[in-house]
Amino acid sequence: MIKKTFKIPDMSCTNCAMKIESLEDDLDGVQEINASYHKLEMVIEYDESKLSDDEIVAAVKKKGYTAVTA
Repeated sequence: MIKKTFKIPDMSCTNCAMKIESLEDDLDGVQEINASYHKLEMVIEYDESKLSDDEIVAAVKKKGYTAVTA
């Protein structure tokens, strides 16, 4: 398991954060996602053998947001 922070510059409210945290159900290998719209970031803990940074960025983009490796 690895824990990584991604900046989400276009997150603007708690609903945005909840939408991003819902990726936990969509992505295989994710143990936990904590999103903070105050910090404009998400911290994701995941199995790096099942999921790549590019897949995470793509999944966030599908939800309508931009993810940048911090």
